[in-house]
Amino acid sequence: MDNSGKEKEAIQLMAEADKKVKSSGSFLGGMFGGNHKVEEACEMYARAANMFKMAKNWSAAGNAFCQAARLHMQLQNKHDSATSYIDAGNAFKKADPQEAIKCLNAAIDIYTDMGRFTIAAKHHITIAEVYESELVDIEKAIAHYEQAQIIATLLAHQQSLNHSGIPVCKQVGTNTMDNPLLKYSAKEYFFKASLCHFIVDELNAKLAVGKYEEMFPAFSDSRECKLLKKLLEAHEEQNAEAFTEAVKEFDSISRLDQWLTTMLLRIKKTIQGDEGDLK
Repeated sequence: MDNSGKEKEAIQLMAEADKKVKSSGSFLGGMFGGNHKVEEACEMYARAANMFKMAKNWSAAGNAFCQAARLHMQLQNKHDSATSYIDAGNAFKKADPQEAIKCLNAAIDIYTDMGRFTIAAKHHITIAEVYESELVDIEKAIAHYEQAQIIATLLAHQQSLNHSGIPVCKQVGTNTMDNPLLKYSAKEYFFKASLCHFIVDELNAKLAVGKYEEMFPAFSDSRECKLLKKLLEAHEEQNAEAFTEAVKEFDSISRLDQWLTTMLLRIKKTIQGDEGDLK
């Protein structure tokens, strides 16, 4: 079947799905398997969307996935609804970046509501990439990279012994380091990702710092990287005083925020004989 044939079949499927949705809302439809008809319509919209994709009609594919997403939400299938919105966003990226962003935001809202914060953060990164490369709106790109970073740091703060925040911190850093306008943020993201690793253990942090230096050579010359190396050395020597001095020296030039202070205190507490503060 050629592209025009696939498109024709997709349009027919959409029409059939529309009919099923309308009949499910009628009184008799509600009495006789209303939900079943909605489920069937959902499946038809998804099939139509995939056919539109094969025909490279990206806008029609995006619209069909959106229809499926709305019906999944009506059926309380939140995960399937979010997945359909992501599929819609990926299709719209090729034709209508603004619509792609709307769909991805809809998915983020669902994932956030479900408590799936890591996946929500990853899709903030996807939106940032659309703003950065398709719409060339650097300000909005930075805002979404920051949203992803906030979620990642909150995760690391709340689950410090579970390194679920690390992939997101790392991905944000990787995405920002290639853009001259975003480069200034990369060192901060890699710094925070390294601290997430440090919470897991010293070796984890050492390997992470080495990897980030390799990925982003400018990170090596940053004050953040130099601090990390001093902290690693102090931790290896179990020298709480040297650890505190390194933190104080850094803080005298760049004030540490509450999250960084909390993370550093947790790391310091793993040094034997630590008194439990950074003064």
